[in-house]
Amino acid sequence: QVQLVESGGGLVQPGGSLRLSCETPPNIFSFYDMGWSRQAPGKQRESVARSAVGGSITYAESVEGRFTISKDNAKNTVYLQMNDLKPEDTAVYYCYAKIHGLEPYWGQGTQVTVSS
Repeated sequence: QVQLVESGGGLVQPGGSLRLSCETPPNIFSFYDMGWSRQAPGKQRESVARSAVGGSITYAESVEGRFTISKDNAKNTVYLQMNDLKPEDTAVYYCYAKIHGLEPYWGQGTQVTVSS
């Protein structure tokens, strides 16, 4: 079992920034791809950003250039820096850890609301 704990969500105005954090067990980044997904009301969960074990990083087209995923090995934490936020970014954001071929582990989610 991999326990993931997200934090950092909140209410922000359009154009603002937030940084989400995901605390993980120690030493999992060498084994698990890490990423963030989000789910807006009435919509399916969608992948936002992924940082693979091999080092590759991918983003959804809708957040490319605005969001940045990063990992801090010393703090066992994955971050999602979100800049230039838009109302359509409003969703519950989930951190996940995944090994190829297996179902991912999910955090409990953190709400991000972008509204004036």
